[in-house]
Amino acid sequence: MFDDRSDPTPKFMPPDAPVMVVGLRHAVFLSPDGEIEELPHGAAAKRARSQRPILVHTPASARRMKSDPFPAHDLLELFAFVRPAQFCVPTPRGLAMATGQRASDDLIGQAEALAEAMKRLLQELATLPREKRARALSIAWPMARGHWMWGVPVLAALGADGDGPHKFAVYEGLKVWKKMGEWAEHAPPPPPGNIPVDPKDARERLKKLLGEGAEERPQQADYASAVCSAFAPRTAEGTPNIVLAEAGTGTGKTLGYVAPASIWAQKNDGAVWISTYTRNLQRQIDQELNRLYDDPKDKRLKAVVRKGRENYLCLLNFEEAQRPLAQQPHQAIPLGLMARWASQTRDGDMVGGDFPAWLTELIGNRFTGALADQRGECIYAACPHYSRCFVEKTVRRARSAEIVVANHALVMVQAALGGLDDASMPTRYVFDEGHHLFDAADKAFSAHLTGQEGAELRRWLLGAENKGQSRARGLKQRLETLIMDRDELRDAVNAVIVAAQCLPEQGWLMRIHDGAEHAKGPAELFLAHVRAQVMARAAEGDRGYSIETDCKPAIAPVLASAADLDRALAALEKPAKALIKIIAHMLDEKADELESAERQRLDAAIRSLERRAIMQVAAWRGMLESLVDATPPEFVDWFAIERQFGRDFDVGMHRHHIDPTLPLTAALAPSAHGLVITSATLRDGTGDEMFDWGVAEDRTGASHMPMPAIRAAMKSPYDYAKQTKVFIINDLGRDNPDHVAAAYRELFLASGGGALGLFTAINRLRAVYDRLTGPLDDAGLQLLAQHIDGMDVSTLIDIFRVERDACLLGTDAVRDGVDVPGDSLRLIVFDRVPWPRPDILHRARKAAFHGARYDDMLTRLRMKQAFGRLVRRAEDRGVFVLLDNRMPSRLLGAFPDDVNVQRVGMREAIEQTRAFLRPNADNGNLLK
Repeated sequence: MFDDRSDPTPKFMPPDAPVMVVGLRHAVFLSPDGEIEELPHGAAAKRARSQRPILVHTPASARRMKSDPFPAHDLLELFAFVRPAQFCVPTPRGLAMATGQRASDDLIGQAEALAEAMKRLLQELATLPREKRARALSIAWPMARGHWMWGVPVLAALGADGDGPHKFAVYEGLKVWKKMGEWAEHAPPPPPGNIPVDPKDARERLKKLLGEGAEERPQQADYASAVCSAFAPRTAEGTPNIVLAEAGTGTGKTLGYVAPASIWAQKNDGAVWISTYTRNLQRQIDQELNRLYDDPKDKRLKAVVRKGRENYLCLLNFEEAQRPLAQQPHQAIPLGLMARWASQTRDGDMVGGDFPAWLTELIGNRFTGALADQRGECIYAACPHYSRCFVEKTVRRARSAEIVVANHALVMVQAALGGLDDASMPTRYVFDEGHHLFDAADKAFSAHLTGQEGAELRRWLLGAENKGQSRARGLKQRLETLIMDRDELRDAVNAVIVAAQCLPEQGWLMRIHDGAEHAKGPAELFLAHVRAQVMARAAEGDRGYSIETDCKPAIAPVLASAADLDRALAALEKPAKALIKIIAHMLDEKADELESAERQRLDAAIRSLERRAIMQVAAWRGMLESLVDATPPEFVDWFAIERQFGRDFDVGMHRHHIDPTLPLTAALAPSAHGLVITSATLRDGTGDEMFDWGVAEDRTGASHMPMPAIRAAMKSPYDYAKQTKVFIINDLGRDNPDHVAAAYRELFLASGGGALGLFTAINRLRAVYDRLTGPLDDAGLQLLAQHIDGMDVSTLIDIFRVERDACLLGTDAVRDGVDVPGDSLRLIVFDRVPWPRPDILHRARKAAFHGARYDDMLTRLRMKQAFGRLVRRAEDRGVFVLLDNRMPSRLLGAFPDDVNVQRVGMREAIEQTRAFLRPNADNGNLLK
């Protein structure tokens, strides 16, 4: 049995394995005896497979060496165990800094730092207090039994003695939910008051937030005053006060709106919801709130981060994932790391919270993201963990909070559908990253009659049809205890399940690819004919990528199968509506008999059926009807085959609003009293002020609101003329991958790294990456790449932020997610003018929004966003290079007025970049 003495004797027993650090073209090994050896990738991979080295991020190391995965002592796993729910950049330099060391630039120094990091982490375990040591030990035992690489060193450091707990008790330590606190229910809060915010008070609050001695920024104070208008009392029903506030980069808009928002919340005993588009900004705002609430306990009560249910660890899923451990003990390794995190996490948020994104890359989505409720299968009060549920805790904390930091997707779902927490619908919103409202609404209010969506609804209704491969809970399982003694309810559930057989079942994609004769059921038959129509009308050159075509005129088999599918969906809709009616009658008839938990379950069942079945099926039927009748003028429909890496992954019919801000404003206007919509890039840059503000109102939905928006614009305090240079290259063959790669190479070398390479197509990114690895490795510059390194975008950006001289290649997600103040980002190179993709949806919107000016507007906004990443502080300097001589002058409004945009040759751009960013550097090799 394991020893639980009060004074354990820790031992330092490091693995008998070398440390390995992988560069772009070679790897360094540091033996336990201190010997150094450098090997090319092929030889290094061969040695790694036999020696199980100590390294950082095994998957990334294997990919860099172009090797199959191999067993290794990954220090990130050790870090996740020793310091759960703590941040670490997943690189040798990042781990060195996380363990209090100075980061080294060369591979040998990094290898030595990793050896020291291992010692320090194991020493931390050895010095844990008794209670924390016992908890860590209870999790380490099953992981060691599962042959965890770090099992022996960790047990030794924890002072373990003997054989450990009995086999029947060995997995008890993983059941961390048993030690979690429970939430308590409270009376619903009263509605908030309507006391306005005085701009003078907002300025004073801002001054307090900034602290004594802070640099005065008049633009920030003016901004705080301007947004106060959104916190005035509403003058008429359905007419919220709206402020459109464009704040140039460096204005300090976050604290600028937090100041009046916090005053309103405190004066009126209500919550202000701050909504963002990216989780990165959500995290930044949460950090900024430390200025408002300097006491962590006070902040926990008054500031809450809210996300959709699919972002949080589901304790029931976590428990069910542990059931096979007796037969598959090796699964205790990933589950043990998750248990360590779950026991220390602030709120259970697995996407952008304190969960390290790189852990998913190490142990797989099955044991991380898949443990969240991603399919709406929550059983609410019937769950044994309901009183400890991370989501329910967060919902209840938000009810009494002053500031709720949410995201656009959650806000739109709640406004449109309700039910997430109707007890505390907010009346005041701040939409940061407001330029993304159009795109967020587009996602929230679109409909997709596709194989993936149909199969997902089938799974939600029927549950796992192959019980051995999924934990999916169907409708009957979720309502099991409620229908047990209620024949009418049970019969209605069974009728829904029978009708759901019309939807695509497992293996549908392969069957419809093989042809309509292989399809099962009306949905698969319809999809097979849709695929045939798309293939018949696709251009030959499109066949390797996602392809689409107009729905009309539809081929005869599509129309015939659409009619059959519509009848089948009507047969599904009817019992689903009947089921809702029965549950609603039960809630009304037995109002005095039902317990609170049972009532909550029945209410949740109605809401989920309405969303997942009734509303979705109704939208699908409307789409099918439009194949024969006229498509409603507010929509655009099309058929598509979605592909990844040249292979089909979805097929179906799509419907989007031409203007998705119409349903957005219809959802928000009735309940909202005040809206602040803010961004650094709300307006277009044509120079026509009325048109540019009109674009801001159209893109945010303000033009559809009853009350005219108040407009405010704050200029950036930065001196872009001195801090930046912009070059448009006029002598480069943009269609020649060798020339483009050479341009990236020489520009990256000229800046000494700290470079972001942006691409409008993934295939061009890959072509450039292959040509850059060798030269950048020779120069000692790390090269990171979206779509190649296999890491989450936020992880790549975290690495880029810490590795001062790294270079990062990426596409849209990187452009929108980068926020890297300081010297780590000093050069942005764009391969081409980022014109919008000319697809069917864009065609419809272009016709509705100013024709060719719509193309120009979208392109300018994209370049505005990219350029805005370059300077984030007063001392930053940066260069923006566009490798496309076809850049029209009318798009130059994307850049600040005081920037001198130069059209130059490649050689001159390289020389000026080097002189501006590295005035003391040698000339080196210029582009030939």
